[in-house]
Amino acid sequence: MAQERTGVATLKGNPITLIGPELAVGDQAPDFSLNKSLTEVVSLQDYAGKVKLISVVPSIDTGVCDAQTRRFNEAAAALGDNVVVLTVSVDTPFAQSRWCAAAGIDKVVMLSDYKNNSFGEAYGVLIKELALDMRSIFVLDESNNVKYVEYLPEMTEHPNYEAAIEAVKALV
Repeated sequence: MAQERTGVATLKGNPITLIGPELAVGDQAPDFSLNKSLTEVVSLQDYAGKVKLISVVPSIDTGVCDAQTRRFNEAAAALGDNVVVLTVSVDTPFAQSRWCAAAGIDKVVMLSDYKNNSFGEAYGVLIKELALDMRSIFVLDESNNVKYVEYLPEMTEHPNYEAAIEAVKALV
């Protein structure tokens, strides 16, 4: 049975349970299996040799998730070719594609954890009560070592965009 973490996060002040381990700087990032489309599945190895900024959002159709993805899309253009910005949510690939087209998002790679929540469980962000992934940020180096982590204590808050971007810049 997967580890359950209580007392570490809330949704509008109400406690929620996160499933999976709490990753820390220095950990080796767990592999993942995420849908890029309904039929294309990618893993961490698909981004081998690149610095990875992984932005996790509960649902792309909410205000904070929208703002978070737009902010990292803007930053991605200036981070260089050795960096990939991945946005992970449990939205279906259809919903992600629709949102990206409407928002003009073209630098961020959208990945879906909708099938089995394996990313959420491996990275310790799966919300037991909602089957959504908790807002969080992970920066991994070219060898998939965790160099920056931010688990948001309140789901409706914004992450520290500048700290995450600076963590990426320090690696390139």
